[in-house]
Amino acid sequence: MNDTIVHEPISGDGMPADFDGDAPAFREVLAQLPMLARTDGVVLIDGETGTGKELVARAIHHLGPRAPRPFVAVNCGALVDTLLEGELFGHERGAFTDAHARRQGLIAHAAGGTVFLDEAETLTPRAQVALLRVLHERTFRPVGSSTEQRADVRFVAATNVRLDRLVRAGQFRADLFYRLSVFSLTLPPLRERRDDILPLARHFLAKYTRDSGPAAELSTSAARALLTFDWPGNVRELESAIVRAVHLAHDGVIEVADLGLPGMAGQDEALVAFAAARPYKTEKAQVLEAFERQYITRLMTQHKGNVSRAAQAAGKERRDLGKLLKRHGVDPRLFARLAEEA
Repeated sequence: MNDTIVHEPISGDGMPADFDGDAPAFREVLAQLPMLARTDGVVLIDGETGTGKELVARAIHHLGPRAPRPFVAVNCGALVDTLLEGELFGHERGAFTDAHARRQGLIAHAAGGTVFLDEAETLTPRAQVALLRVLHERTFRPVGSSTEQRADVRFVAATNVRLDRLVRAGQFRADLFYRLSVFSLTLPPLRERRDDILPLARHFLAKYTRDSGPAAELSTSAARALLTFDWPGNVRELESAIVRAVHLAHDGVIEVADLGLPGMAGQDEALVAFAAARPYKTEKAQVLEAFERQYITRLMTQHKGNVSRAAQAAGKERRDLGKLLKRHGVDPRLFARLAEEA
């Protein structure tokens, strides 16, 4: 069965323990969760891979009246058509050749709780039809049974792509999209919440060194690298980088090389081979972008976040430098704070 029943550690405010963030875009999402938890309507969460969609789904579950009951996460990409009805609805003994015993499906398994439909964009046409019926009628029938059962679950769905775009492209049912998006949330990528990067990194440092003494510390250069990296894998990638660094750090201090961030401390052979295989224009644009980001990072470090002094040193107009900083998501205030902490 492709389900996972999770009883996530909960903090004092009812949020999962790994839920952290003070950036305005993220706080807007958090502010909506108590209201969503009080309702029983379907919630659609969209956002890039690694932005924390399942954490949000779990928070909605734990903050609501269904919290004592199971939270069942379903990988929609694993719902192959040949096993679809059996996985979702279960089956009776003798329903087919190998059905030697009665088996509960995912929906019955989550009775009273929440079903989290992860990667909803991967649902096959047949799976879309099956789910649409459950969402519409709130009932289901196990394979081999003549009796309808009530679907006493709350549905929360997540997607890495905009489902409305798939609807317009004819790749996703419009009626199912409307059923899934009674309420909608969009999670911002980590590059749009840079104020949260260092607090999250320190949270993960404490988490993964909890049983081995004092938490490791980030060097100033490592902290700067974390702030300027684009994080295509978002919070999940940040967590992986910290886990790696904890095991590679010497004397309790994490350096840039320990983080293993591409382009920050040299590239390994695999990355170089991958880059060489890309089109010239793509590679040139990425090299230029990396140069600009590294240049303005050094500039902001040298002048402790003072944009006027940095612009004068760079021989640029302050307004032009400000535009460059904005394009790369570099906040001068963060470098002023680093200078104070150094």
